[in-house]
Amino acid sequence: MVGSSAGFEATTSFNGNGKDLDRTMAAGAVAAFDPTAVVAEAVPNGADVEIMREIVLGRNVCTTCFEVTEPDPDDEATGDKDASMASVLARYRKTLVERTKHHLVLSSFELSEEVQWNRGSYPYNLDFDYGALGQLQHFSINNLGDPFIVSNYGVHCRQFEVGVLDWFARLWDIEKDDYWGYITNCGTEGNLHGILVGDFKSKLLQNKNKPAIINVNIGTTVKGAVDDLDLVIQTLEECGFSHDRFYIHCDGALFGLMMPFVKKAPKVSFKKPIGSVSVSGHKFVGCPMPCGVQITRLKHINALSSNVGYLASRDATIMGSRNGHAPIFLWYTLNSKGYKGFQKEVQKCVRNAHYLKDRLRDAGISVMLNELSSTVVFERPRDEEFVRRWQLACERNMAHIVVMPNVTIEKLDCFLNELIQGRSIWYKDEKFRHPCLATDIGTHNCCCAIHKLFSVT
Repeated sequence: MVGSSAGFEATTSFNGNGKDLDRTMAAGAVAAFDPTAVVAEAVPNGADVEIMREIVLGRNVCTTCFEVTEPDPDDEATGDKDASMASVLARYRKTLVERTKHHLVLSSFELSEEVQWNRGSYPYNLDFDYGALGQLQHFSINNLGDPFIVSNYGVHCRQFEVGVLDWFARLWDIEKDDYWGYITNCGTEGNLHGILVGDFKSKLLQNKNKPAIINVNIGTTVKGAVDDLDLVIQTLEECGFSHDRFYIHCDGALFGLMMPFVKKAPKVSFKKPIGSVSVSGHKFVGCPMPCGVQITRLKHINALSSNVGYLASRDATIMGSRNGHAPIFLWYTLNSKGYKGFQKEVQKCVRNAHYLKDRLRDAGISVMLNELSSTVVFERPRDEEFVRRWQLACERNMAHIVVMPNVTIEKLDCFLNELIQGRSIWYKDEKFRHPCLATDIGTHNCCCAIHKLFSVT
């Protein structure tokens, strides 16, 4: 779920991190990165022009640039440099406001009512107000090293970081004295750290004949599917793997925080033989800067921990410097909402996701909503301008919307009305047909000409 999903605005392509592939075993080395590789995006069924978009990394992938210029000697007297920078920032803020108009999740405290129509394809909770924390932006806060060991760098927020970690430890059923963790720079770093810990464990057990390292997805990127943790454990045990011969990392990115509050959802818990769990802080929690939370068992961490002389401390994290503001933002949100607050938000997301799915189905649009998920997968709109306008994340013939906490029925209706009206124009010419999504979302969810009879419930 967490990953470096890259969407290039010029093409609105959505390149996931491979989580929707049917695999959970992490085995073998990752293929070498080829900077000249050509990435081809499939054209949806019904497209009247066969176009192969080519993105050659390092050659023709580019963006606009705000140039960094050297100040002139007389800038301080004239104020031209300050005025120029203020103009750049003003234009950038205008761009942010404009792009947020067509999100399905937005920051209600920052934008006026007329621009509160926004994106839903990317799972960020923008319903936040951190004005109270503005006073801390004057400090360079850096959480160097192990959050549980004091270092010689005094401008840190370890006390906030450990408070956040304790909250998640309670959520995932592990005692304070039995866990270790830290706040990462993004969700993927948590995954890498979890697998890295497992890699060390496998090396310690290498004489026991190939122990398994497994990544369990708690909500995949594109479809929101959840791997069956209990079935994975059961299968390992039935195949003769004792608990000391496998390591399970749970990638909880978005749904790792949602699932504990979904009725009848399977439980991610350290009472089960798992090694680590990670979750993103900038997704459902709503931290305005990318970050994540990684929790593992304390007994595993000694293999990674090493002394750092110049810090007079130890470190077991992947990165060196870590954002010292992110833990404070997370601490502030967790204190403001609490378990009950998150439970209400989860219930609202799931309820509104079902509303969106039902409206799409009633309009004759192929749609799927996985159980336990708020990610609604549906037929990719034929008009690329519409896709860009609503910043939809697309893959092949699919698009998806991740319904987040402040997505109201009114906002969904605005999107749906525009989509339905657009489809009446896009498919007015009978030579264009609705794409078949049976392979991607199942025959019973597909409303193409061939399968629409099977989709009637």
